[in-house]
Amino acid sequence: MVARIACRRGGCSNPGFSGFKTGLIMNLLRSVLAGVCVALAASGVQARSWADIEKSGTLIAATGGDLKPFNYFEGKQLTGFEVELTDAIARKLGLKVEWKVLSFDSLLAGLQRDRWDLAISSHGITEERAKVVDFTNPHYCGGATIVSKDGKVAKAADLAGKTVAVQTGTTYLERLRKMDGIGSVRNFPLDRDARAATVSGRADAWVTDKFVAMEAIKLVPDSGLKQGEILFPERMAGAMSKGNTELVKAFNKGLAEVMVDGTYEKLSKKYFDQDIRCKD
Repeated sequence: MVARIACRRGGCSNPGFSGFKTGLIMNLLRSVLAGVCVALAASGVQARSWADIEKSGTLIAATGGDLKPFNYFEGKQLTGFEVELTDAIARKLGLKVEWKVLSFDSLLAGLQRDRWDLAISSHGITEERAKVVDFTNPHYCGGATIVSKDGKVAKAADLAGKTVAVQTGTTYLERLRKMDGIGSVRNFPLDRDARAATVSGRADAWVTDKFVAMEAIKLVPDSGLKQGEILFPERMAGAMSKGNTELVKAFNKGLAEVMVDGTYEKLSKKYFDQDIRCKD
């Protein structure tokens, strides 16, 4: 069928073209919107329930992979206290663990987007974090400690006017920023970068987990680093999507089992030569 075209002054028009064009545009819009909806539905990921995880046989866990002795690589093998502990808990639950390794500051953000079931990388339990994620029972108690060359900066009062290095995304960063008198707070993507800045003199002190500090000093004794006092005591726990209570309960059950059957103590002694579970 050929459309009738009428030409007038100022150009040609098609009496049936306007309706045809409108209909075509509407159909195209419907197609585009339908495609967008399908894409959104495909990309929208919901937190897996405990029943879904149990059925799949796999727990998807994310960690930083750069925090020795908690989570780190030996060659291409991911290992560490938290890695081995999570694997042991998963076995109690009849699961295997699929590990994801990402930057520390992306772990909780990805958890809120339901990209993994568990984030476990020495996260301190805080009221602010608890607003957006659910925490498991704590798997160890630690806290932030001051580390400096030759122990020249050892107490909170010694931080006055000093440059302090700390890892991005940690609770330590925000707490340090709220402290009065500190000269400046420099944050680094990796904890080892904050340590290196202190060793090289670009920072006067490094604030990190006390067990991480102990490991660093032990491994590099000629660095001149010495550990000072504890600044912020913390209880560390795994994090899960807000409202995923059945998964939290299941994980806590597995954690309780490894704490009484000797597994926890064995791993704790292996990595720290002491039992680091919370005593209260």
